[in-house]
Amino acid sequence: MTKEKKTKNDKKEIYKAKLLAILAKHVGKSKSIGMGALYEQVFGNTCKDKVNQARIIRALVTELRKEGIPICSDQDKEGGGYYLAAAGKELEEYCMKLRKRALKILHMEAILRNKTLPELLGQLVLSMGRKSIKENEIGGVNNAN
Repeated sequence: MTKEKKTKNDKKEIYKAKLLAILAKHVGKSKSIGMGALYEQVFGNTCKDKVNQARIIRALVTELRKEGIPICSDQDKEGGGYYLAAAGKELEEYCMKLRKRALKILHMEAILRNKTLPELLGQLVLSMGRKSIKENEIGGVNNAN
């Protein structure tokens, strides 16, 4: 890894840690923090370009979610924002919202492909299975046992 990439990665890890520390003060949907305020607290300067600067925050949030941090988001009449799930119920509600959104997208794909959603889902499972098999063969490992 080049020195430049290492420095960029170190900065990203620092920003992720700052973001998580800030979100630790925003536990529960009622204590959500808006994108602009979150950006200002993480980076220490005013959020002037909400489109591009929001993209940076979303990328950091996505990385933390991939690490298993239960960061939820909501848009409501008051603007919504990001927050850490307070209890199992909040996380469950957020996950259901994600699932509904994913199923709506998959339903649209099924319509465009002139298939039923169960047919499309069956094909997805099969194609994902083939991908796993190919990855195992490429890596020289056979997990078919």
